[in-house]
Amino acid sequence: MDLSPSRDDALVAVAAGVLAVVGNVAAVGLATNRLVLGRVDAAVVNATPPALVTFSIEQLGSTGHLLHLALSGALTVGAFAAVALGGLAVARRADAKAAAVTATAGTVALLAYAMTTTPLAAIGSGVGAAVPVAVALLRSSGATVDLDRRRTIELVASVSALAALGSAAGILRTPESAADVGGSEPRAMLDAAAPASFDVDGLGGLVSTRRAHYEVDINAIDPSRNAATHTVSITGAVDTEREFTMAQLRALPTENRYNTLRCVGDDLNGEKIDTAVWTGVPTNALLDEPEPTGDCECVMLRAADGYHVQFPLEALRGGLLAYGMNGKELPKGHGFPVRALVPGHWGETNTKWLTEIEFLDEAVDGYWEKKGWEGTGPVETVAKLHAVERHGDGRVTVAGPAYAGTRGVDRVEVSTDDCETWRDADLTDPLPGDDVWRQWKATLDLDAPTEVVVRATDGTGRRQPETESRSFPSGPSGWVRREVRP
Repeated sequence: MDLSPSRDDALVAVAAGVLAVVGNVAAVGLATNRLVLGRVDAAVVNATPPALVTFSIEQLGSTGHLLHLALSGALTVGAFAAVALGGLAVARRADAKAAAVTATAGTVALLAYAMTTTPLAAIGSGVGAAVPVAVALLRSSGATVDLDRRRTIELVASVSALAALGSAAGILRTPESAADVGGSEPRAMLDAAAPASFDVDGLGGLVSTRRAHYEVDINAIDPSRNAATHTVSITGAVDTEREFTMAQLRALPTENRYNTLRCVGDDLNGEKIDTAVWTGVPTNALLDEPEPTGDCECVMLRAADGYHVQFPLEALRGGLLAYGMNGKELPKGHGFPVRALVPGHWGETNTKWLTEIEFLDEAVDGYWEKKGWEGTGPVETVAKLHAVERHGDGRVTVAGPAYAGTRGVDRVEVSTDDCETWRDADLTDPLPGDDVWRQWKATLDLDAPTEVVVRATDGTGRRQPETESRSFPSGPSGWVRREVRP
C-alpha cells in the first residue's frame, strides 16, 4: 500500500496551515507577541545576514518588508501544514479519522503555544488547522483523502471564506485609537501650518497626515499595546530606578511640537521624511531626577518589538515622549501608546512602542549598529526635489522639503547649468520649533529636458555636502539631481 502523501493530502494540509494562521489572528488580534506569524517574522528578521538587510533597505525599500513577511508566512503555514499532513497520515494508516483530527488540532495548538505562550492563540490555531482536515476526511470515501475537482473547489472556497472572516475578526479586535489629545493647541497648529505650505502640485503640506507619514520598523507586524498596562521604565546605572504608567506620563506637563523625522536608510531624494504635530511629555521631566551612576553618559532606548538603540544621553535631553500625533492618540504604526522623539537625529533613534530608558555603564551597540549601521547621529542637511508642476508655457515650478535637524535651513539654491550658476529658491516661513523642515520652490524657464540640482545651507552657514554618499552606514548625503522636462 502506497502511504506517501497524495496531491490532495498536500492541498488539505496547506489549507490547514493557512487556517491555523488565520485562527491565531482571529483569536488574539494583531498583537505581535501573541501571533505565531509575528514570532516567526521576528526570527527571520534577526537571522537575516547584515549584508542582506542592507541590500533590502537600499534596493528594495518597503518591498523588502513584504518579501520577508511572505517568507515568514510560508514558513509558518509550512510548519502547520506538516503537522496536518501527519494527521492525514494517521487517518490513512489506522483509518482513524477522529484521531487524525484530534492529533492535528492538538499538535498545532502545542506548536502555537510554544511560540506564543498564549492559550487563546494556541486554541485559535488548533481549531483553524482542524477544520480542513475534518471536512476532507468526512467527505472522503475511504481512509485516504480523495477529492474530486468539485470538492477541491468547494474546499478552497471554504478556506478562503474562513480566512477572510478570520482576518477581519482579528483586525476588528485591534482598532485604531482616535481619542483627542493635547487640547485645542494641536488643531490650532495644524490650521496654522496649512496656509503656510506652498501650493505646488505633488507637494504635500508642511504637516503630514497620520496615514501619509512614513513608517519604518524592524518587523512587518507592529506590536499591539494596551495603554492601561503599558509602562516606561528608567533603569540601569542610576541611583533610583523608576517606572511610569501611561496615566502618570499624561499627568505630567504636556507640550505640543512640530517635529520632522527623516529615515537614515532612505534614498538621497527619497520620500521617507515627514513632519507632524506631536503631543507628549518633555524628556527632561523624566531625566532630571535620576542621577547617573556610570561614566558612559549614554542611554539605551528599548521597545516592545525588540528594537533597541544607544546614543548619548545629551541627545535625549530636550526630546519628547510623544503619545499624540496631529491632535489624536498615536496610531499603532507610529508607536502607540508612546514613542521617543530625539531632536535633530536620524529617525532610527526615535523609538516607537517605548518601554525602557536604560542608563548604561558603557556604550554598547544597538540593533542597527550590530548590523553595521551608524545612524544614531545628527541628520545631514538636505534639500529634496519632490514636486514638478508644469504651467504649459515653458515654465516649470520645482519644489520640495529642506531639512537640517536642529540647525534649521537658511537657504536653498537651484542650478540648471551643471552647477555653473545658482539662484535662490523661495522658502516657507519657519514653523515654530527647533527640529522642523521648510519647503522651497523655484519657477524655471525650460525649453528642453534639464538636470536640476538643488542644495541647502543650514542655519550655521554650512552647505549641504556636494559628494553623494549612499545611505549605508550613516545616512545619505549629497546634492540632489533630477532631470526635469518642460
